[in-house]
Amino acid sequence: MTEALISAENLAKHYDAGGGGRFLRGRGSKLRAVDDVGLSIMPGETLGLVGESGCGKSTLGRLLIRLLDPTAGSIRFEGQEITGLGRAAMRELRKSMQIIFQDPYGALNPRMAVEEIIAEPLVIHGAKHGTETRQQVTEMLDRVGLPRRALDRFPHEFSGGQRQRIGIARALILKPRFVVCDEAVSALDVSVQAQIVNLLQDLQRDMGLTYLFIAHDLSVVRHISDRVAVMYLGKVVEIAEKRVIYNNPQHPYTRALIAAVPAPHPSRRLLGKRENIAGDIPSALNPPSGCRFHTRCPHLMPICKEVAPPLTETQAGHQVACHLITEA
Repeated sequence: MTEALISAENLAKHYDAGGGGRFLRGRGSKLRAVDDVGLSIMPGETLGLVGESGCGKSTLGRLLIRLLDPTAGSIRFEGQEITGLGRAAMRELRKSMQIIFQDPYGALNPRMAVEEIIAEPLVIHGAKHGTETRQQVTEMLDRVGLPRRALDRFPHEFSGGQRQRIGIARALILKPRFVVCDEAVSALDVSVQAQIVNLLQDLQRDMGLTYLFIAHDLSVVRHISDRVAVMYLGKVVEIAEKRVIYNNPQHPYTRALIAAVPAPHPSRRLLGKRENIAGDIPSALNPPSGCRFHTRCPHLMPICKEVAPPLTETQAGHQVACHLITEA
């Protein structure tokens, strides 16, 4: 079996909430953005990561490429432990792992021309401004579907979709192997989303890329992903190949997310399978004991309040963290 390109075990990121008075003392004084997460991504694969806003998706993506230092746990890239690497070693490793941000305008320096923006990673890693660097930038512009005349223009002169293409070009100029797409199409119009998703797929095929694709739109995730991981309040609650997870979701939260996706025709709705979940996602400052979904779960059992269910493999490649599965 091929070794995972990148993997995480027992990964956690907790933030100190500060004093905060009597309401934030003790257990609630730590914001548990990511808590005891384990996953792996194979070379050339796209792993979709979904969940409600605030569940820890973006934090997890930034942890995997060490933009954030983990509170606990292990991250391995091509078999190498990277959680303890110093600045010099991480600087070299960053050529292999990049990120595409959600806001295509906020991610670009408005005072820099497109050529400077895309060339910046090359310059940081020792390249000199000149004919060779300009040639690499021009070739990358062609790859992402922008004309060469864009080189001397500034971000405000482009549409949102064009700016995201510039951001993609900057992320890929160093020819990385692993790319975190952090809500990379969320801020774009629907028609432009489709263009960018198709571009990402073409680039993945041509450049041998591996993606973590973070999104809240399950229709987009279904289109681009090979496997899907579902997060809830800092924990992964289900992982499976996309056809399995969309056709046979086993965690109540996953079923609720998929049932909420608008069906193209009434006959395609998940009749009889809709999960009714009430209330809002609890605060990560003071997550519920046991299963974190138990405060909203329609299948609540006594054990759910006391014991956190482990991520258990129910069939080959399908893992679920739910007492409904382990008690069956």
